[in-house]
Amino acid sequence: MSYKRELEHVVLAPENLEKYASKVTSEIKPFFKPKSIAVVGASKDVNSPGWVTFKVLLENHRKGVLKAKVYGVNIKGGELFSQKLYKSILEIPDEIDHAVILVPAKYVPSVLDDCGKKGAKVASIISAGFSEIGNVELEKEVLDKARENGIRVIGPNGLGVFDPWNGVDTMFLPTTKNVDGKDLLACPRPKKGYIMFMSQSGALGVSVLDYMYGEGIGISKFISYGNKIDVDEIDMLFWALKDETVRAVMIYIEGIKSLGRALVNVAREFSKHKPMVILKGGKTKAGARAVASHTASLAGDIKVYEAAVDKMGAIWADDLIEFLDATKALALQPPAAGNNVAIVTDGGGAGILATDKAEKIGINLPPPSDKLLQKLKQAQENGLIPSVATFANPYDISGSASDESYAVALESVLEDDGIDAALVIALHHPPLLSPAFVDKIASVARKYKKPVVAVDIGGTDMANWVRDRFDSMGIPAFSTPERGVVALNALIRYGRFLKREGVLDEYLDKWRPIV
Repeated sequence: MSYKRELEHVVLAPENLEKYASKVTSEIKPFFKPKSIAVVGASKDVNSPGWVTFKVLLENHRKGVLKAKVYGVNIKGGELFSQKLYKSILEIPDEIDHAVILVPAKYVPSVLDDCGKKGAKVASIISAGFSEIGNVELEKEVLDKARENGIRVIGPNGLGVFDPWNGVDTMFLPTTKNVDGKDLLACPRPKKGYIMFMSQSGALGVSVLDYMYGEGIGISKFISYGNKIDVDEIDMLFWALKDETVRAVMIYIEGIKSLGRALVNVAREFSKHKPMVILKGGKTKAGARAVASHTASLAGDIKVYEAAVDKMGAIWADDLIEFLDATKALALQPPAAGNNVAIVTDGGGAGILATDKAEKIGINLPPPSDKLLQKLKQAQENGLIPSVATFANPYDISGSASDESYAVALESVLEDDGIDAALVIALHHPPLLSPAFVDKIASVARKYKKPVVAVDIGGTDMANWVRDRFDSMGIPAFSTPERGVVALNALIRYGRFLKREGVLDEYLDKWRPIV
């Protein structure tokens, strides 16, 4: 839309940011909070996208998660899931504001004309067969029809939208698949959370959702926009700015077709309010060739992207695991005001691994101040911390640590002015630790606006429970010391950007833990 051209040059002062955000959120609201949805291409074929999408939306409506009414459209009419199928969207006896289009590519322009006559405001075009296979003119016709009819479009050639808060789910992928007579989870939907995830690749996007489900990471919105002819990162950042369920944004990109300067301008202002993590596909020459054949995008010079991401204030992820871990940490914890980290551990070896990783990536592990050392030794004398504990940073409270040992040690380091953040390696194995130790650690962390990240190593039920419990208490938890350190580094890097922009204190004043 034309307003994006303005954003290449406009200074996004607070009033301008609010103006554009209000305009965009009003236009694209029906994607996430529709009053009614029409599935154009609802099908009786159980293996078709139209069957899956119609079924999922109807089920969400029946559960009460999706408030919108759901209608099916199939040129042959009939009935599906005890619901009438209309031969055209024009036959539906109700206003339609969100059309989900799953018909063959050549029919999409005429469907958009019908959507315009019906008054639809937005369309998720799931259909493929456009510029990604060379049908550039057809894609241009689709965009022209959308603009003629005043319809905002996500797609084509994507999965559309998944929003667990409002029940909108246009993904055509079945939740389960039958293997030897048993239904296995194949494409689970993550629980409600506070991360918005935008992906140019539908396949990668849904794989990440699968991983997030397995890790217990919640999501606010998932947007798979495929060829991205209309709604793009700029629009979604404006939406995320206003959406209270979004605390952090993760974006997988392959290429930016145009308006790169506008995106940088918007993203830089957005990052002053909420954190963002970017993973780029096509960093190498071979990867760039793959991008061109995937979503008809230009991968571009990686150095240009790196410079742009730095200016945006976004966290640049090197790989998929860092992409997920960094976003999880940023969604749950405040940014760090500096680079000085304390490691509190009940396992010496795990503490050493964390120390090695921290030094490699430039995190400072200062020795304890005289005041901090005196406080910890006093706790030892009082029997709150084991006598065998050592305080060289890592602060190794040993395998004899109790719930109280962790609480006292963590509070001591967070109270110290020379410490900006803490990594708590909370191995659950020692006998004196009860399940309550997680809650005690979280209770201490909530007193301070300094980030705390947790680690528990293991694949047992107890290890999974500990990490899940930490997450539920707002402390991001990871399965290895190295992952914990990298996640904590994202909070340090984000704090550095906010300090550079002169808004760190203001950001921390407004920051609140998830209740």
